[in-house]
Amino acid sequence: MATQRELFTQNTTSAPAASYVKALEVPSASKLSTARGAVFTKPEVADFILDLVGYTEDQPLYTKRLLEPSFGGGSFLLPAIRRLLRSWKTSGYKETPIKETPIDALKNTIRAVELHHETIHETREHVIHLLCQEGLDVASASALSRHWLIQGDFLLSPLEGRFDFVVGNPPYIRQEMLSPSLLAEYRARYRTMYDRADIYIPFIERSLLLLNHGGELGFICADRWMKNRYGGPLRELVARLFHLKIFVDMTDTLAFQSDVTTYPAITVISREKTSTTRIAHRPAIDSTSLAALSKALRAAELPKAGSNILELPDIINGSAPWILEPKNQIALIRRLEQNFSSMETAGCKVGIGVATGADKAYIGEYASMDVEDDRKLPLVMTKDIVSGEILWRGKGVINPFTNSGSLVDLQDYPRLRTYLESQRSIIENRHCARKNPANWYRTIDRITPSLATTPKLLIPDIKGSAHIVFDKGEFYPHHNLYYIVSEDWDLRALQAVLMSSVTHLFMTTYSTKMRGDFLRFQAQYLRRIRLPRWCDVPATLREELTEAAASRDTATCNSAVFKLYGLSAEERAFLMDSEGYIAVANATWCIANA
Repeated sequence: MATQRELFTQNTTSAPAASYVKALEVPSASKLSTARGAVFTKPEVADFILDLVGYTEDQPLYTKRLLEPSFGGGSFLLPAIRRLLRSWKTSGYKETPIKETPIDALKNTIRAVELHHETIHETREHVIHLLCQEGLDVASASALSRHWLIQGDFLLSPLEGRFDFVVGNPPYIRQEMLSPSLLAEYRARYRTMYDRADIYIPFIERSLLLLNHGGELGFICADRWMKNRYGGPLRELVARLFHLKIFVDMTDTLAFQSDVTTYPAITVISREKTSTTRIAHRPAIDSTSLAALSKALRAAELPKAGSNILELPDIINGSAPWILEPKNQIALIRRLEQNFSSMETAGCKVGIGVATGADKAYIGEYASMDVEDDRKLPLVMTKDIVSGEILWRGKGVINPFTNSGSLVDLQDYPRLRTYLESQRSIIENRHCARKNPANWYRTIDRITPSLATTPKLLIPDIKGSAHIVFDKGEFYPHHNLYYIVSEDWDLRALQAVLMSSVTHLFMTTYSTKMRGDFLRFQAQYLRRIRLPRWCDVPATLREELTEAAASRDTATCNSAVFKLYGLSAEERAFLMDSEGYIAVANATWCIANA
């Protein structure tokens, strides 16, 4: 097996990987902390998480074991040590055999791992200083710090035994920042390292599997894995062996010592099998408020009135996205999932537009592109549909593919060859071109020309207001537009469904949120929308749906779509009242109401 240093340095030819190696292996300035995924947690939030998992000084912590997988500057480690020492001084010291030293009594109570050398050195000094303040001599303090603090990669370092508590803020590092050898090693060791999973995913996996029975993990990290594609295997692991005990939405809170663009959440997961989860949203970040909230979340029973805490059963369902919403929303979603087919099973195909890898080379003014007419396609982009209908700005995309999907022979297209050669320095610099030099002029995604002439619905990802726009078959979609085509469903009728609050409900339930509460309209979420089969829709309702789409009026669309799904009066009221429809509207799922 490769050594730690080899894993970080083999094949690190790209700039991102090299910068990651430098940030991890070479003493660096604090400005590089972001490159190695270091975002430090505020002290009051760290204390809150320690409270939530039950690591409190009134417990016999000296008989327990705590793990911190990426201790950084000690946000969790230092308050945990204070709690441990106070617990030991209060009760444990009296139980300690006369000949047993503090080192003997406490050396196995904490394990904290960190890879970055400079950070370890600085935090070790803080640990020794704290221990001396608490009455230990320097020699004992130094010895304990050597037992507790481990230099290494948590995902590769050996750790003995299991733990009663795991707490922390795992690093948030994209795969692109890793060397190929290191990424391959992670994938070999961790089953949840799936698709484009960030590093915090295997951190959670290993931490959970190191828990004793009844042990609790308390992490603050990005919430994307709870709903998106790459989080599926980790959600399945939790469903099999663990229990989501507490979820605290930290959106728009100042939980960290620096600004972050992702949506954080606190999860407390225990190694036991029960079904109820307690949920809180966006708490005030001050010690008093957080202490009161942690007490309420861990109470044997919730207050009967005046509590903002939800208690929900059966949130976890295999690898499916977690639904952390009110009971009536869960009930409606579950009924629709049971009674109707997924979008693609109902005959609607979801796709995404073309990614070229070099838009400056492949995209330009359609009319002035100096290539053969059949080597360019009119391109629709997000900016073309901001009004709710297509107002084409005249852009086009170069198409290097034949109708059958193979690359054209440039000898057959002299104007295309001349154009591509003029852009060759840009095109060849892409990873796909370096990987396959013979096909240097292909776009990242294959272009299927027939898509341009196929009627379709267009949906932007996260760019501003969300519109469901009909294209009768004139344009090829750009990569930040998703499209839906169907040979079964009438697309105008489907447009009404997608404009309705039922679809809003699906998207707010399944989709991850970005800064500003914008939802992500990715294919993985769109495919989860449930639909009746078109053949089962009565003729009168078909007509009502198409007329509703033409009106572009939300209320008219809702009226028809509620009939389509057979919603009860109670379900309709839920979608339209302040706890349902308005809450969905507040998520900025904006409808095109031109």
